[in-house]
Amino acid sequence: MMVMMSVQFQLSSSCLWLPNSPSPPISPLFRTTRFSSSPLAATPTFSSQSPTIQVLRPVQWFPGHIAKAEKELKEQLKLMDVVIEMDLWLGNRKRVLVLNREDMISTADRNAWAEYFTRRGTKVVFSNGQLGMGTMKLGRLAKELAADVNVKRRAKGLLPRPVRAGIVGYPNVGKSSLINRLLKRRMCPAAPRPGVTRDLRWVRFGKDLELLDSPGILPMRISDQSAAIKLAICDDIGERSYDVADVAGILVQMLTKFPKVGRDVLCKRYKIDEDSECGKIFIEKLAIHLFNGDVNHAAYRVLSDFRKGRFGWTALERPPR
Repeated sequence: MMVMMSVQFQLSSSCLWLPNSPSPPISPLFRTTRFSSSPLAATPTFSSQSPTIQVLRPVQWFPGHIAKAEKELKEQLKLMDVVIEMDLWLGNRKRVLVLNREDMISTADRNAWAEYFTRRGTKVVFSNGQLGMGTMKLGRLAKELAADVNVKRRAKGLLPRPVRAGIVGYPNVGKSSLINRLLKRRMCPAAPRPGVTRDLRWVRFGKDLELLDSPGILPMRISDQSAAIKLAICDDIGERSYDVADVAGILVQMLTKFPKVGRDVLCKRYKIDEDSECGKIFIEKLAIHLFNGDVNHAAYRVLSDFRKGRFGWTALERPPR
């Protein structure tokens, strides 16, 4: 679901450089759940004490089915009363923000984001699509928000109709799983990887609510690369769009800054002794220690362990103050 994100997160790295240009807010990434490109034109300046610098290529992923889905969604919006998720082109339709996989963040992170969206006046539902938690509340809220639709129809002498709610958001955030939980049966294909849902599909929930399942939507160009990297870490972008070792190296550097993780936890888990501040060096040493020098295998292991919560459940960032 729109798992929401503030894009002003700063990545400080002594061995990997990323552009940090501002962009409109895109969704927070609450998942603890993986870049190909050409060299960046700009080259940063570093002190002579800096380790070897690797300039990363920008992360972009905009497959054909997303372009098609975005065009079709804009047409389907004409039929919707409520949008579950949000994006800049939804206009003045009522909307509900679902923060899915609430079980994959700490209580402190959950409370911080809940308070942030409450201050902004955004209607938020925290959910766990796998277990069905929050789904019934979401259904009730969608119908409540669109209650005036049938009031207006009756005033015009028209028969009432079901409320129409479109569920939109980034790839692989649990949209289809949430619908299946609402319906209590598997109506929409769902799997823990981006790109499974490729077409728009309306399904009926009882007599009063119709839901539109849709493919994950991404901007054609993600100008804020720190946001793109977090999407990759959370497995919300196709693997072909990034270098797994680069992304895992950045994840290691992020984890060392988290109080609940830190470098000691990483070294203890993988039984290696590494005091370098460079995440890429950590991945390379892990590859030598456990994977016969296979850097990609080591990178996948770190990303997989993070996504499965083996470093503890945590949000990749806190809400802006």
